Amino acid sequence: MSLWRQIFTRRMLICVFTGFTSGLPLYLLLNLLPAWLRSEQVDLTTIGLFALIQFPYTWKFIWAPWLDRYAAPWFGRRRGWMLFSQVALLLVIASMGAFSPQHELNMVILFATMLAFLSATQDIALDAYRRELLSDEELGLGNSIHINAYRIAGLIPGSLSLILADHLPWHTVFLITAMFMLPGIAMTLLVREPCSATPPRTLREAVVEPFREFVRRQGWQGACMVLAFLFLYKLGDSMCTALATPFYLDMGYTKTEIGLIAKNAGLWPAIIGGLLGGLWMMRIGINRALWLFGFVQLGSIFGFAWLAAIGPHAQIGALELGELALVIGFEAFGVGVGTAAFVAYIARCTHPAYTATQFALFTSLAAVPRTFINAGTGWLVEHLGWMPFFLLCAALAVPGMLLLLRIAPWHGENRFAIRTQTTPS
Repeated sequence: MSLWRQIFTRRMLICVFTGFTSGLPLYLLLNLLPAWLRSEQVDLTTIGLFALIQFPYTWKFIWAPWLDRYAAPWFGRRRGWMLFSQVALLLVIASMGAFSPQHELNMVILFATMLAFLSATQDIALDAYRRELLSDEELGLGNSIHINAYRIAGLIPGSLSLILADHLPWHTVFLITAMFMLPGIAMTLLVREPCSATPPRTLREAVVEPFREFVRRQGWQGACMVLAFLFLYKLGDSMCTALATPFYLDMGYTKTEIGLIAKNAGLWPAIIGGLLGGLWMMRIGINRALWLFGFVQLGSIFGFAWLAAIGPHAQIGALELGELALVIGFEAFGVGVGTAAFVAYIARCTHPAYTATQFALFTSLAAVPRTFINAGTGWLVEHLGWMPFFLLCAALAVPGMLLLLRIAPWHGENRFAIRTQTTPS
């Protein structure tokens, strides 16, 4: 099959929509929510603690067996849960802006927690659907396109919504942002339920067997090694970007400047990085991609350190905007390709009989740094300063790279992966 025919297929188009609808709620929590709180004079320590609201991303494997075992009415085991979570997300996002962070912080916390729970539930269903849709040979490209669209979705709360916030009240901004859930809802209504393995017969089987199968396949030592890798591989860059928007604001940039730069400098590197990442993985394999993209991902952290070393700007001109564009662009490319290889690795390790639960388990562990460790990033910045903080993030990215020596050696296939063939719908 030619290169263009591999990219322009119905299954790859579906991956565009799954990525976009999956990324929008998360980036709202990562980018728009901190900017909203900061503009309402909430302190950095409190903003950092808001990372704890993302705890559903780390615990979603607890209710993932329900999605493996039971089908929502009318739309099937995967599409039913996708539609339920997407409609609920639209309603929650549209309602968030009605509250004041200064006077109704508890309500903001409640709705942000609901948003995280629904977003994590949507991810369980979307990840399982995508894994059952793609063959093993399509995992690299399909997940790269998914991640690429995932990152592009971040431009809505991280760029468009920020620009709108300089001209419109916050409740209108959140309402407009919520409308971008509609493409995902349309996709869910139009696609077919994928062919998959026979679902677990009982809830007990859905809970116990995914973990038992994983440990039996890997062995205890191998299982612990895989889980440690999933925790550590993106630890550094996750911490680095946890307070990216407040960092840009502290460097003297306005919300409109951040939004415009993110739109222009972040869009094309994300698109190019996502496509190149998938195409490179098809040629060099997932193992080598984890190595190469991991080093690029590590290098993107030093871009933030460089911007912090320059310090806050009293006036913003073309040079200062160019510096911000360079940092955002390299981060979009580096983290984009690194995440593409990482998610492809996770998908390759799942067993088709327990796709939702195992995928949720692996991605939950990968989300632990973003949720719990990132909660202390505001405290670290206030006590260390931006420059030492980013150097700490770079140091914490190294252990995950070292584990590649055992998890994904440069020569040879991943000894911990399962080789299966799924039937696309």
